[in-house]
Amino acid sequence: MRYRLIIICLSCFLSSCQPTNVETRLDEGSWSSYLGDDARSHYSSLSQINQTNVKNLSIAWQYASGNASADNHSQIQCSPIVVNDILYGTNPVLHLFAIDAATGQEIWKFVPDDPDSGTGVNRGVIYWNDRQDGRIIYTSGKYIYAVDALSGNLEISFGEKGRIDLRKGLGRETEKQSAIANTPGVVYENILIQGTRVSEGPGASPGHVRAYDLFSGEMLWIFHTIPEPGEYGYDTWPASAHEYIGGANSWSGMALDHETGIVYVPTGSASYDFYGGNRKGQNLFANSLLALNAKTGARIWHYQFVHHDLWDRDLPAPPNLVTITKNGQEVKAVAQVTKSGHVFVFDRKTGEPIFPIEETPYPASDLVGEEAWATQPLPTHIPPFARQHFTEDLVSDLFSDGQAHIQDFVKDTKHRNLSLLDQWKSLKSGTFIPPSTQGNILFPGFDGGAEWGGAGFDPETGWLYVNANEMPWMFRAQKIEEISGSGLIKVGQAMFEQQCARCHGSDLKGQDVIPALTDLKNRLTFKEIEKTIKNGKGSMMALPQLSDSAIKAICAYLLEDETVGISLDLIENEDPNLLPYTLNSFGRFLDKKGYPAIKPPWGTLSAINLNSGTIAWQIPLGEFSVLSAQGIAITGTENYGGPVITKGGLIFIGATKDQKFRVFDKVNGLLLYETTLPAGGYATPITYQRKGKQYVVIACGGGKMGTPSGDYYVAFALPSRN
Repeated sequence: MRYRLIIICLSCFLSSCQPTNVETRLDEGSWSSYLGDDARSHYSSLSQINQTNVKNLSIAWQYASGNASADNHSQIQCSPIVVNDILYGTNPVLHLFAIDAATGQEIWKFVPDDPDSGTGVNRGVIYWNDRQDGRIIYTSGKYIYAVDALSGNLEISFGEKGRIDLRKGLGRETEKQSAIANTPGVVYENILIQGTRVSEGPGASPGHVRAYDLFSGEMLWIFHTIPEPGEYGYDTWPASAHEYIGGANSWSGMALDHETGIVYVPTGSASYDFYGGNRKGQNLFANSLLALNAKTGARIWHYQFVHHDLWDRDLPAPPNLVTITKNGQEVKAVAQVTKSGHVFVFDRKTGEPIFPIEETPYPASDLVGEEAWATQPLPTHIPPFARQHFTEDLVSDLFSDGQAHIQDFVKDTKHRNLSLLDQWKSLKSGTFIPPSTQGNILFPGFDGGAEWGGAGFDPETGWLYVNANEMPWMFRAQKIEEISGSGLIKVGQAMFEQQCARCHGSDLKGQDVIPALTDLKNRLTFKEIEKTIKNGKGSMMALPQLSDSAIKAICAYLLEDETVGISLDLIENEDPNLLPYTLNSFGRFLDKKGYPAIKPPWGTLSAINLNSGTIAWQIPLGEFSVLSAQGIAITGTENYGGPVITKGGLIFIGATKDQKFRVFDKVNGLLLYETTLPAGGYATPITYQRKGKQYVVIACGGGKMGTPSGDYYVAFALPSRN
């Protein structure tokens, strides 16, 4: 076995194997909730597939869900559910489908009647028992839909003829809002509690958490994540911030304790992500874990993980509701993994930390008008599951001619084509170093550490399993007035940098599933670009908050054409969202061969004993076969999508750039099975039982990290006995 194991105190595992109080779980063999249950455990009590026979896994069926893009810009991130022997999921353009869970045969498909449907991604759906046929609740574009679980028809009694517009009810002009939902919310009794994804540039919509009646679609309550006058946390923002600041949204999912009626809601950063001169203060409830009364939305407690975030340190995944043993006593707790590679653990009812957390001082910002928060909290007992410091000795030396891949990150000609080491030396590096005009390295990068796949929890042992990225990213702040050029094109570039560059890149070359915008003047018309900016497309959010003049300015920049018929004075004076700084450069820090600029591992899978607060083992996750053939030890790869843990002693996971599906021994991390998928499995798998047979299913949508797109759902099972 080529994997390097880090085994810490295996006896801790053996001593903690006594059964604990297991959270309320699914019926044996089912998988009727997102990530297995509302505790978000990723756990199944099935054991038909186990350590002794997993080597015999084979494909049981394969379902082509349709609509994969030929240009490899589509993906599937959906972790499906199985209810009454029917599997429900979504395809690359977010059409909802129902298939037979034993054969993969399609039963029905629902196609939303909305020209903007399919915007964003979908990570799962909800089943709700309406005392009739059942309803599937899911999101596509700006709408939440209710669909009859047996027929696939819209439930027209819900909302406005079967759907709810997520832009409504935010307290701002509806047509100027952009809100979708990546991840399913939770259901408490007949109440749907739902978060949203909003844009991350200036002028974004607020990320308030809302609850709806599942019979009627009526909004029942709203929790203002950017507090209004008289509400707790209002004094942590400028007085009028609730009128213009956006973000602080819950895009990554929630967990629900049905026994206490508490919903646990993680939130992301406030917008604009990288400059907060217009939102001075601590900024509650951005970057926080909220414990809310599920019936009323009242705050019970909160914890903020990053104060006045300048690094896009959203909470990337749902929390895990766990029961652990501390000082001989069972403790009902909630664990939250972070992009920085940490695990925070709190008492579920009070919010008191189970393991110590310390506020540590960090440097001030040197950007004009910015006031970075003086301290940030970090756990001091549970070790981080990703490296924290990209020091000089960690600069990659895999290749003797190592050279930085992003050659135009440093705009000065004399600084181009730097070696990895010289590029590293030219940038600021360290934890919570504020953005600068010099340029920064963020490590772990903007996609974690932990990412949206989240962590899985084994209730029998108290172990948490989490996959992580160890990819450094580079970014640089630039004053608007220092952008080269003049006139309308310069203003358009400034707006593009603030609204669009984090995805499409300052160099317009795109990344992952985000298309390049180079040479648009020979590919698209002004009207086509204008429509995309206004309405969104694919994974791109709509930007309706921008004025017509601002959109025209962006079009002028992209088309290199000043003749769009607007006054430069008008655009400079009317747009309140143009901040003094923009994100001039943004991207992964790679060598010229495309590998991370840091020494491996580049992706890991870790087992963390939450009873003792120790890392039990850690292994690289993913492999570059080209490097392995050269005798380089397995490096791990970037990875997206989480694990599934079973009583059969196994961890099932896709996630990796090498497009493999793997099964590990949950006790020691040994690889027991691997196979190549038809496209990358960048989604969390599920497992369930039908007619006495255990299945494991994963969506294979590819697209991320430059890999081919697909439309498959693949089911694995053991061979049938004759």
